[in-house]
Amino acid sequence: MEKLLDKLNRHDTNLLKDKDGDIHPIKPSKRATWGPMPHLLDGGRPIRIGLIGCGEIAQVAHIPTLTFLSEKFTITYLCDINADALAFCASRCSSSPPPKTTQNAEELCRSEDVDAVFICSSDASHITHGVAALVAGKHVFIEKPLALCQADIRTLKSLEKDINKGRVFVGYMRRYASAFSDALKAVGRVDEIRYVKVRDIICPNSIFVNQSGTFPKKFGIPEEYLKELTENEEGIIKSALVDDMGLAVTPKRKAMLRLLGGLGSHDLSAMRELLGMPRGVLGARLDPQMWTVLFDYPNFAVTYESGFNNIPLFDASIEIFTDNKVVTIKYDTPYVKGLPTTIVIREKVGDGTGYQERVLRSSYEDPYTKQMKEWWECMVNGKEIKTTIEDAALELDLFKMILRAAD
Repeated sequence: MEKLLDKLNRHDTNLLKDKDGDIHPIKPSKRATWGPMPHLLDGGRPIRIGLIGCGEIAQVAHIPTLTFLSEKFTITYLCDINADALAFCASRCSSSPPPKTTQNAEELCRSEDVDAVFICSSDASHITHGVAALVAGKHVFIEKPLALCQADIRTLKSLEKDINKGRVFVGYMRRYASAFSDALKAVGRVDEIRYVKVRDIICPNSIFVNQSGTFPKKFGIPEEYLKELTENEEGIIKSALVDDMGLAVTPKRKAMLRLLGGLGSHDLSAMRELLGMPRGVLGARLDPQMWTVLFDYPNFAVTYESGFNNIPLFDASIEIFTDNKVVTIKYDTPYVKGLPTTIVIREKVGDGTGYQERVLRSSYEDPYTKQMKEWWECMVNGKEIKTTIEDAALELDLFKMILRAAD
């Protein structure tokens, strides 16, 4: 991160350094005011995407989805630190001409062939690449977790505000599933809720990925980058645990922070949108294989249970109980395209001696596709982004509640 942030005064994002190291202010007169950007479709062309990070999630989900949405997007540039991964992913893109490739993220972000930047690199690189995109004046999609420490959140927020040209869209794809939107309507008022259970217990992703029909390949991190990436990740974790939470760094806390930022952020982000922020955590038992948390809300409690086993099952759901209705959002693995995300509603009927169960699937579009179409609307038509930097910052507050409660 430091190589890029050397160009940015981290403590004052109104100051940028030029190539000679001299500091210059970002002058207000040179800031482009953000707004709807229909000019991205000038002449009917799709938005040109520069994608950073050619790993598994790019190969299995993002490149195929962007390719399917060819009227809205075209991949014009790819970046990865592994040259073999770059070549492999370039061969998977159907754009014409084929995408350019680079191992330098700043080169991609500065390119006139890129309208918007899509970041699905390693978690520890999200902020580095997000900074590069915003400094280049580009809209940017950043896969969750956006960040793990408050210092990085502050950096992105300041840049987005001060440069005022590109906007950050955070990739919480489960929140764009049709069933999730339907559940928001079906639940009714939060003050009618009596109890909620959030569950996400899954097997290794490789079981689903190997049956996805996408035939991805794994490429390692080149040795010359490994030390820098490891040091960067360690610095982020220390900042999160020590500076933000007041906790000592231990192997278990490091593991749990990574897991909460990975698998956990899907569930916790959806919980926040459905219910709002909890008042606190009543208790937590954390183990990197299975963990359980009890959240405290004004009128009810939420049990959050998550972890891993070897049963080839994707057991993910949010179950909301009221006096007369139970609403359940059921997720399946996103790695196999077309599997349903459904909402199940159970409620009493008649005089209360019986009940009915309804299964609703209002759309066959998968969450990744819905998410990309939403991002397009935000960029082109100025639709308000719901998964913003400010929204993602709340995730860190939840991580702090959880880790401190288990201390």
